Amino acid sequence: MPAPEFLLFGLTLLGVALFQRHTLAVALAGLASITLFKLQVTGFHGIAGLAGLRQHLSREWVTLANLLGLLLGFAVLARHFEDTRIPQLLPKVLPDDWRGGAVLLLLVFVLSSFLDNIAAAMIGGTMAAGVFRNRVHVGYLAAIVAASNAGGAGSVIGDTTTTMMWIEGVPASQVLHAYIASVAALLVFVVPAAMQQQRYSPIIADTPGGVTIDRSRLVIVALILGAAIAANLCLNLWFGAAGERFPWIGAAVWSAIFATMRWRRPQWSLLPNAALGSAFLLSLVLCASMMPVEKLPAASWPTSLALGFLSSVFDNIPLTKLALDAGGYDWGFLAYAVGFGGSMLWFGSSAGVALANRFDEAKSVGNWLRASWHVVLAYVMGFFALLATLGWNPHVQ
Repeated sequence: MPAPEFLLFGLTLLGVALFQRHTLAVALAGLASITLFKLQVTGFHGIAGLAGLRQHLSREWVTLANLLGLLLGFAVLARHFEDTRIPQLLPKVLPDDWRGGAVLLLLVFVLSSFLDNIAAAMIGGTMAAGVFRNRVHVGYLAAIVAASNAGGAGSVIGDTTTTMMWIEGVPASQVLHAYIASVAALLVFVVPAAMQQQRYSPIIADTPGGVTIDRSRLVIVALILGAAIAANLCLNLWFGAAGERFPWIGAAVWSAIFATMRWRRPQWSLLPNAALGSAFLLSLVLCASMMPVEKLPAASWPTSLALGFLSSVFDNIPLTKLALDAGGYDWGFLAYAVGFGGSMLWFGSSAGVALANRFDEAKSVGNWLRASWHVVLAYVMGFFALLATLGWNPHVQ
């Protein structure tokens, strides 16, 4: 019989699916119920009461602070990018049929290979809003999330989970082959998603006259992204395990925002809505971290495949940590599974939640599942493409 914590978490996720207009309230209620149960009954990591809760929060606060910093920071970045007016100029260079939507998804995939996947998804959503008259199909939004997660799966600076692997000593070369699965998945979902979008709201064919790029804002976007990339690299190269004790990446992003705010003022008014969406994700992440999952099934390709489906409802950060502690995985398979798998639901990845903060129509599990059938198919096809190409080759750390 499942532990009571899992039943409470399952009810929380069911509530999120059923009450899409009250997702934050449902997530907070779930967090409160799980926390109270553990305080009164099971404790945290063998420590009862408030002392156990304090120890648990001391282990999780860096992850939570980094996520909060990135979600809010990249919301500011996305508005800066929109105000560069590049999205308005994109119709000049994109094909004016469904191929334009396909090319945009490819751009998101490439961006995510060297940017954080949250940033890539937010930039992709901003570009999509510009070229599709602010009418973006839910299936295309899911494809943007999938492209950002796929692009980051094989890069140790493209996703939080791969960065975790890097910090734990997994060489970058041992996750690189995740791109075989990612590219195969991309080829599956790009065309259906682009055609969905073209039928729903065709791409703008002509660029408005007199539009010029705000180069100052473009430089600011580059500085914020550069700060995130530099912090991510330094986290492993210089800080090592010590980097896990402070939210360096989130701090770097906000340092760049504050350093440039006199140059071009950020749109602070968008932060309250972004904060609500962030609170929702952080609540689910904290709920997931409290689950009594002490070990995973033995490492194998079926286990990795299952972890991808699990990551769509269960935060992939604790799953990745458990897999790293257990060892014996083919890290490329694991990176693809826990990275791309979260694309199957809007709250399954931080990139999905960040994008849903801007497009409220995405906050429906039913609509997401119906519209993003191609993402689920792509996950399975990509996984087995990698298995057929290279086979399962577990690495020993």
